[in-house]
Amino acid sequence: MNQLSNLDILALGWFILLWGGFSLMVDSSSLRKKTLSYHMNQHRLRWMQTMAERELRMVDTAIITGLQNGTAFFASTSLLAIGAGFALLNSTDLALQVSRDLNLPVEATRGLWEVKVLVLITLYIYAFFKFGWAYRLFNYTSILIGAFPAPETAGSPEMDEAIHQASEANSLAGRHFNRGLRTFFFSLGVFAWFIHPLLFIGTTTYITLVLTRRQFFSRSSKLASKLVAE
Repeated sequence: MNQLSNLDILALGWFILLWGGFSLMVDSSSLRKKTLSYHMNQHRLRWMQTMAERELRMVDTAIITGLQNGTAFFASTSLLAIGAGFALLNSTDLALQVSRDLNLPVEATRGLWEVKVLVLITLYIYAFFKFGWAYRLFNYTSILIGAFPAPETAGSPEMDEAIHQASEANSLAGRHFNRGLRTFFFSLGVFAWFIHPLLFIGTTTYITLVLTRRQFFSRSSKLASKLVAE
């Protein structure tokens, strides 16, 4: 870490502040009820309530399978990114030489380059754990769906409890998936750090603004909140 300049430390601190602050705002603050993720969790509950009245539930298991496949794709991508990070770490001298040959504005020592690569690897390891756990939770949700009582018991305490358990497991899986995907988005800003810390600050700020708009002000968010209200 002694390879980092004051500007590098400032940029890294800004990155952690925006990433952590955005996560707290979306997942834990009082504003979370205005987010797209929160509205979609309400639709997950509606989904389970509707499924409880269905005689045949193959469509519901097919949806869960689709969610699992998407999560598995990102988990696999995380592993590939981790492997690429270690390959880049093993080729630091070559990467620095290529950047000089291409006349890229990259000014970094070997130690600083390795610190930046390690930050990327850490982010992708975190994302893998999130995607892996989300995949497991979607698997648990499919088991809970399979354990649903018969539709004739709709309105009973047993059915209400089954709806609650399945919707909560589904929402929790979605939350972990979103955190992994959010890590992917923010990791893009780290690539700008290889060029200059100020570009890292600017890119991280831009990514935060884009994600904030998607959660609170996008057409998708307005549509989801409208459907919940109806």
